[in-house]
Amino acid sequence: MSIVKSTVAEFFGTFWLVLGGCGSAVLAAAFPQLGIGFVGVSFAFGLTVLTMAYAIGHISGCHLNPAVSVGLAVGGRFAWKDLPAYVVAQVAGATAGAATLYAIASGKAGFDVHAGFASNGYGLHSPGGFSLTSALLCEVVLTFFFLFIILGSTHNNAPAHFAPIAIGLCLTLIHLISIPVTNTSVNPARSTGVALFAGGWALQQLWAFWVAPIVGAALAGLVYPMLCTPKQAA
Repeated sequence: MSIVKSTVAEFFGTFWLVLGGCGSAVLAAAFPQLGIGFVGVSFAFGLTVLTMAYAIGHISGCHLNPAVSVGLAVGGRFAWKDLPAYVVAQVAGATAGAATLYAIASGKAGFDVHAGFASNGYGLHSPGGFSLTSALLCEVVLTFFFLFIILGSTHNNAPAHFAPIAIGLCLTLIHLISIPVTNTSVNPARSTGVALFAGGWALQQLWAFWVAPIVGAALAGLVYPMLCTPKQAA
C-alpha cells in the first residue's frame, strides 16, 4: 500500500478515535440523568479502535497513535522511514477530530473549552488528583501492555481476524483503569488534538503524554520479540 493511502487512512482513523472517544467524554459522559460515565467513555474509545481496525487495518495497519507506530518500529513490524509521515497524519487527524468536536460542543450555551475538553492531566488536573509520578507510571505501564497485546494479537500464529476485538477491548480496559488517574492518554496524538483547543494547563502538561506512552510502547517493542523465535517474531 502506498504511503499516501496509508497516511490518509491514519488521518481518518485518528479523527474517528478523537471524535468518538473524546466526543463521548465531552458530550455524553455527564449528560443529565442519562450520562454514560467512565464505563461508557471507556467502551467508546475501544469501539473506535475496533471499528477502524476492520475498516483500515488492511490499508495502514490502523495505528492511530504515534506511540503504537514507534513501538511497532522498535519491534520490527513497521518501517522507521514511514514513521514521520504516520505521526504527522495521526496528529493532524486528532486535531481535525478535536476541531469537529469543538464545533459541535460550542453549540451549547455555557460550553467552556478551557474546563478541560477531555484533556489529559496530572496533579490538580488529574480527575482523581494523582501526582505526576503516578501519571507517568500509569501511562508507561498501560501503553506497554497495549502495544504488547497489539503485537501478540497480530502475530502470525494468533487466531486470524480477532485482533481488532482484542485490541479494542484492551483499550477499553485501559480506560477503565486510568480515566481517574490521567483521563487516559496512551496516545500522544489524542492528547495533542484536544490540548490545542483547551490550551493553558493542557498544553503545559502535554509533554508527559508524549514521553510516557512512547517509552511504554518502545519497551513493549523490545520485550515482545524476545518471547518469540526469530521465525515467529513477525
